Amino acid sequence: MPIFQYKGYKTDGAEATGTIEAEGLKDAVSKVKDEGIFPKEVTEHVHRGKRFFFKRHDAALLPAITRHLSILISSGVPLIEALRSLTEESKGLWKEILMDIREKIAGGSSLSKAMSRHENVFPKFYTNMITAGEASGNLAGVLSRLSDFLEKQDAIKNRIRIAMIYPLFMVIVGFVVLSFLFMFVVPKIVRIFEDTKSSLPVATMLLIYISNFFKNYWWIILAVVAGSIIGLKRLKEKNPLLIDRIILRIPGNIILNLYLARFARTFGFLLEGGIPMLRALEFSSRSVGNRALGMKIQEAGKRVSEGAGLSSSLEGFPPVFLQLVSTGEKTGKLIDVMNKAADSYEDDFSRSVQKALSLLEPSIILVMGVIVGFIVFAVLLPMFQLNQLVK
Repeated sequence: MPIFQYKGYKTDGAEATGTIEAEGLKDAVSKVKDEGIFPKEVTEHVHRGKRFFFKRHDAALLPAITRHLSILISSGVPLIEALRSLTEESKGLWKEILMDIREKIAGGSSLSKAMSRHENVFPKFYTNMITAGEASGNLAGVLSRLSDFLEKQDAIKNRIRIAMIYPLFMVIVGFVVLSFLFMFVVPKIVRIFEDTKSSLPVATMLLIYISNFFKNYWWIILAVVAGSIIGLKRLKEKNPLLIDRIILRIPGNIILNLYLARFARTFGFLLEGGIPMLRALEFSSRSVGNRALGMKIQEAGKRVSEGAGLSSSLEGFPPVFLQLVSTGEKTGKLIDVMNKAADSYEDDFSRSVQKALSLLEPSIILVMGVIVGFIVFAVLLPMFQLNQLVK
């Protein structure tokens, strides 16, 4: 059934806008009037698929929308009505996406096929899980597992963002404070010593040079910082595989633990949803977040397709992880082992991040203290010398 958008006025003169489902334009106008609204403009909503390539969606809403859809369906609400409620509650691009999905389902399409038209919004593993849920008649249960999985993934991402906020804030504030000192405060202080004909200590001379450089060539510093950021982005775009390989070799296995947790969580989740192992490996390789590790998973999938075991196919993975996979294969509890491995590696990642931050924060404070101490020493040292000369 077509969907119409309307603009009009309520009986109290207030403006009213919204969408309504009707068989035709006359039916839409009649329904709008039945709601006590005097229609000013009623037009059929036309989905424009290309717009989705130019407008960004809020990916953080996908877990919540999945959760709400699961609750509505499990409560006995028909799929069309559940999507209608979500459409009315959503805004912006998500409203258009849900409206388009509802149109396609009303036209006879399945939910998975309607979602697959928006691959930039719904990942491939997501629509495959929906397909499995439709085939098994357990769509609500699959949606519930999908929402749990997406919420856990978002929780890890938010944990990383929160962990990086404070150190980044300290670095930015420290840079601004030091720049202010070298550009405005220090020059006024050292001007006193520059006017004297006596020789200045090496520390004071160095402070004067640094201050003059900041004051006269501050644009070079900004250019170097901006150039470094742009250069790293260009390097990552041209050689993403090289960057990902370097990331895997970071000491402490902090990032590697994150990738292993993501792979184990995704792989176990897909197997639990009834996705065949080869397809589960394929989807997991795309969602792990590291091209180098993703290639290893894809190569493992090829070996498994040739008859090899999974644990022997995952070359380059840590021995402990391989032992867990081997145990899961032998006992027939690979899904449970993957979920437990994901929990373990997520905990290891959290502990590693906290440990790194506990060392990083005092390190930043120490560096700031050393720089400020150098400034104070360089300013006070010539004063002591002048005091000795006066005596």
